[in-house]
Amino acid sequence: MNIVNSDETVRLKDAALNHLWMHNRDWTEAAEEGGPLVVSTGHGIRVTDTDGKSWIDVNGGYSSVNVGFGRLEIAEAVNEQMHRITYFPQRTTTAPTALLAEKLAEITPGSLSRVFPVSGGSEANETSLKIARAYHNRRGEPERNKIISRMGSYHGATGGVLWLGGTDANSRCDYKPANPGFLYAPHPDPTRCELGGETPSECAVRCAEAVDKLIVENNPSTVAAVIAEPVANGIVPGDEYWPILREICDRHGVLLIADEVVTGFGRTGKMFGVDNWGVVPDIMSLGKGIVSSYLPIGASVVTEEVANHFVGKGNHFRHVFTFSGHPVSAAASLKNIEIIENESLVDNALEVGTYFKEQLEGLVVDHPLVGPVQGLGLILRMEIDISRVELADPLTHEAVSRKLNDCFTKHSLILALYGDALIFGPPLCITKQDVDEIVHAIDLSLWEVEGDLGIAQIG
Repeated sequence: MNIVNSDETVRLKDAALNHLWMHNRDWTEAAEEGGPLVVSTGHGIRVTDTDGKSWIDVNGGYSSVNVGFGRLEIAEAVNEQMHRITYFPQRTTTAPTALLAEKLAEITPGSLSRVFPVSGGSEANETSLKIARAYHNRRGEPERNKIISRMGSYHGATGGVLWLGGTDANSRCDYKPANPGFLYAPHPDPTRCELGGETPSECAVRCAEAVDKLIVENNPSTVAAVIAEPVANGIVPGDEYWPILREICDRHGVLLIADEVVTGFGRTGKMFGVDNWGVVPDIMSLGKGIVSSYLPIGASVVTEEVANHFVGKGNHFRHVFTFSGHPVSAAASLKNIEIIENESLVDNALEVGTYFKEQLEGLVVDHPLVGPVQGLGLILRMEIDISRVELADPLTHEAVSRKLNDCFTKHSLILALYGDALIFGPPLCITKQDVDEIVHAIDLSLWEVEGDLGIAQIG
C-alpha cells in the first residue's frame, strides 16, 4: 500500500527514528515498516494520525484506555488541579489524593481499604510484594519471603516483578540472574490444561491444587504470597479456581494478591476481575484503567487486617516513590472513575464483550487459521495457529504474522498478532457497531492471508 506522508509527518517520523526508543521494537524495524505511526488526536476507540487518517485502536493502548480517547472532562479536571497545586510538601497530602483513596476503598471488595498510590501497574505490583513480605516480617515471620506466580504470567517490567511468571521468556533473558524466592505454578488455561484437565472445572481444580502442593513442598512457613491475574490475556479459569485459591492461602497463612492492573475498572464486565467469583484478596494491584492512561498512576490496596500491622510510631511502611499520590494524576483518576460509573461502562463491557466474543467465535467456522476464542467482558483472545493446517509451501509463524499484520494495517486496525493469539482489549465505550466493523476487517484480513497460503475454505 502506497502511503504519502506530509512534510510534518516525515519530520516527526525522522525525529522518532533518530532519537526515540519505543516500546517493544527497535528503530530499524520501525523504519522498515514505514513507521512509526504518529497519532495526533483521538476520540472513543479511534485515533487520527498526523496525515488525517482514522484508525481503530483495537486494544485501547495497552488494554488501558477504558473510557476511550478524547475525554475533555478529564483534561478539564487536570487543568483545574494544575491551577490549584501541582505537587505537595513532604508529609502532607492533597484533596484529590485523599478523595481518590476514599473512593478506591469504597469500590474495592470486602475490607480492602488502605491505599498506597504509585505511578503505574509495575510499581503497584512491586509495592504489593513489598507489603506482603513486610507484613510477615512485622508478624514475626521474616522467613516468609517466597512468592508464587503462574508460569507465563506477566506482572510488570521493573526489576522486582520482572521474574514473576517464569525465567525463560525472551523479555527476561537479558536481565539474568533471576530474583531468588520466586516459585511457579501452572496456568489454569482450560483450552490446553498442562495438568490434563479435560473441562474448565477439572483444569481449575487441578491448577489450584498445584498451588497447594507447591506451598507444602516449599514449606508453608517460608511462603509470603500468591499473585495472579483474575483473567490473563483473555484466559479465563474455571469458576472453581479463585475460591479454591482463596481457601488454600487462608489455610497456609499466605497472602493472596490479585493483579487487577488490566482487569480492574470494568474490563471483565465487573468493576474488578475477582468480583466475578466473589473473592476478596488480601492485596489488590491497580493501574491502567484507574485513569484510562490519561496520566501515570496506580495503587496497591490492602485489607484493613493487613494494614493494621503498619501502624504505630516507627512502624510505618518504609517505601516511597516521588510521584506517589500526585494530585494531578489523582484528580484525573477521580474523574475517570466518575465517567465509568455515570456512563455504565462496566455493564457495557459485559454486554458488548459478550457480543464481541460471539462474533469472533463465528470466524472459527470459516477460517482454518483460527483456534479457540476465550475471554470475559472486553478482554478477549482468539488463537491463530498455522500448525492447524498443512501448507504446500511451509512458512514460519513469523511470516504469517507479518502478512496478517499488514492486512490489519491496510484495513485501518491498530492490531497485531504476537505469539499465537490476537488479544482484544478495546475501550469500554465500544459499541456493537464498532465490533461489527472490527470483526469484518479481521474477516477480510484472514481471507486474504489464507488465500495467499492456499488454505482458504468456502462453504
